[in-house]
Amino acid sequence: MAADFLAFKQHYCLSWGSIVSMLKHLERMLTEYAVPVAFINGDKLADLALELELDNRPSIDELLVVIVNREDVEALMKRPGRRYMGINGDHVAATKIQATWRRYVERKNYLEFRRLRWASGVIAITWIMNVKIAQVRKQLKRTRADELESFRRRTKTFCTQWNRIKYSKRVLIHVPSLGYAQPIRDSIKDFGIRQNTQMSRLCDLKDPNVDVIYISPVPVNDETIQYYGKLLGLKAAIDTGNVQDHIDFSERYKIIVPEAVKSFPTHRMCLATHLKYSTKALRRIKSLIKGRDAYIVPGMVHKDDLSVASILDLPMLCTEPDIAHLYSSKSGSKRVFSSANVVIPPSEYDIYSMSQLYESLSQLVTENLDVRTWLFKLDEEFDGRGIAYCHVTDHLKCYAWAAKEAKRYGDKWSKKWAQEPAFMKIQTEVPDILENYATPVKTKVYPTWETFLDAFLSKGGVIEACPPTDNVTALTVDMLIEPNGKISILSLGDQIHAETEYGCWGLSVPQSSVDSSQLNDACHRIGEACKARAVIGHFSVDFVTFIDPKTEDQSLWAVDLTMTYSDTLATFKLLQFVTNGKLDPVNHVFDIPPPKKETKRRRPKAKMMEEELPPITNRFAVLSSKLHHTNLAVVHYSVFFQMCRAHGIGYDIKEKQGTVFTLIDSFNRENLGMITVADSLQGALTTFSRNLSVIHQEISAPNMQGNTNFKAVIDDVDGILGTTSENAEEQEKAKDGSQHME
Repeated sequence: MAADFLAFKQHYCLSWGSIVSMLKHLERMLTEYAVPVAFINGDKLADLALELELDNRPSIDELLVVIVNREDVEALMKRPGRRYMGINGDHVAATKIQATWRRYVERKNYLEFRRLRWASGVIAITWIMNVKIAQVRKQLKRTRADELESFRRRTKTFCTQWNRIKYSKRVLIHVPSLGYAQPIRDSIKDFGIRQNTQMSRLCDLKDPNVDVIYISPVPVNDETIQYYGKLLGLKAAIDTGNVQDHIDFSERYKIIVPEAVKSFPTHRMCLATHLKYSTKALRRIKSLIKGRDAYIVPGMVHKDDLSVASILDLPMLCTEPDIAHLYSSKSGSKRVFSSANVVIPPSEYDIYSMSQLYESLSQLVTENLDVRTWLFKLDEEFDGRGIAYCHVTDHLKCYAWAAKEAKRYGDKWSKKWAQEPAFMKIQTEVPDILENYATPVKTKVYPTWETFLDAFLSKGGVIEACPPTDNVTALTVDMLIEPNGKISILSLGDQIHAETEYGCWGLSVPQSSVDSSQLNDACHRIGEACKARAVIGHFSVDFVTFIDPKTEDQSLWAVDLTMTYSDTLATFKLLQFVTNGKLDPVNHVFDIPPPKKETKRRRPKAKMMEEELPPITNRFAVLSSKLHHTNLAVVHYSVFFQMCRAHGIGYDIKEKQGTVFTLIDSFNRENLGMITVADSLQGALTTFSRNLSVIHQEISAPNMQGNTNFKAVIDDVDGILGTTSENAEEQEKAKDGSQHME
């Protein structure tokens, strides 16, 4: 042995055993990696031996610390395959290969096992969820069936007790819910405000036996509550004509906002659903109606209305939801009109396929060559939203030839064999005409004909003729079938249009465009047809009237039926409240009570004077709940009413004439309702137009006109004023002519 090694051994004799063990570990490592030369630092080796004395085996990095030429040794050891160049290298390589392969196989099996275990977990959870969902659905079906059965039971009792309830103290719970399908609700902007256009239902307080609970779909601020409190308090002044009289109605009505409105602000749930999930509101309603006769007056009835009625154990003044939605659809209304034997436009309904659409339209055009415009209406839509139109004959190349053929055949043109050649030619042109020229009315809802057509074919719809003249007047009649079967007309008026001629924006009341007996007969027939279908409650019917260019007679077509409490009826209730007037449903006249005569001392000369003319008790009104102006948002209601007073916009309680507003939107204040009352239709229309013009000028600047429908309404009202003036002149000429003849 070398002398330096012996000296090293002598120096570390006390720990030589650990050093020998560490040297063996170094030797084994260097042999395995076939390292030819390595220089060892003895002091570091001794320190490492003492440090790792109790450890079984040091790591390679720890052993490399004691090597002086570490960089060379480490570089050599890191060469690929160097591990297998030492003694028994082949054996070590084979062992490594086997171990790597086993690891790969085992890991692959493990990953497959884990995937299968995850999949089995997903399948199990999915199955459990499906079973639970199926159970919940069955439970919901049973619950819905039980609610429907209890609704029918309560309705049966309600019908037998109606004659007593109608004239006794009672509570009306108004739930102005729009229970349309979810896709329709999702497409309505400011859905909550749209449901709140019927706050004038509070005017049912006109009946002293009625208390009202109004369920509001939006929060109501103090300013709005104060306004309606003052408006309802004018009942005594309206009755007596004395402005100083006032009565407090605060104990007779309550406005309740369901707490779920704030919990689901973006879900577009209808009001009935919000109320269903509002336990506090339901408890409050129960406490308010405890021990009293009460019933619910819904809007467009929804299945959750039945749930609310079951929770409160109250009847509802409406029909079953499925029946209401069926006959409120465009195809369903056609069935009702057909069974009622009222005149309807040439039409086809229940259309669900492209071939049926083309064939039906071609047949209708062939049979009615005098009709220029054809309408396409979606079954489930409302308020003129789901309508498209096409001027078919304007783009029909064979129209002139078909008209000649119809003229040649004369009365025989109604036969199928006579129409067959024209029908075949028209059918070949119809697809291209619709693709290029059909236009949806509400492009915000259905931007193109393609999107409208997809909805039309998926939901179903009708094809309907437009009257063959430009001078068309639309009418709306609100009716009620009471639980005892009595059918009555509640309101009727001529429609006013703003953004489109196919949607009702407001009414002029009462209607003056068609003979009352003709309209009453049609309404009675429709009411009887609805009654035969177990319909009770409120519904509205839309008509169009025009002078037939062929016969020069006035025609009346029934075009739409909606099983709901309408906005126009709610606003008409406010008109009755502020005028104390009544509608004569036979003669279609709206009368107010004559003013009370004031007792005054008269001088003897007064006896010689001519008697005063009797006061005019007829009243006409223009009403709407769809005024919209974005600039109204910057004006508080208090400032708005001061502005109106400054311009003479107000209501004369004594004369029962003037302007009344309905507040709809408490916070944004962009929407408003308005009624103008006068002793003539021209006066009501003129006042309405002037009010809109004044309000627009006051709240708008040249560079901030805002988004509004005021201008379109003013244009339509001006057109109606022109027509009424012409009719008045013609009537005067006719009177003068008859006087000259006498």
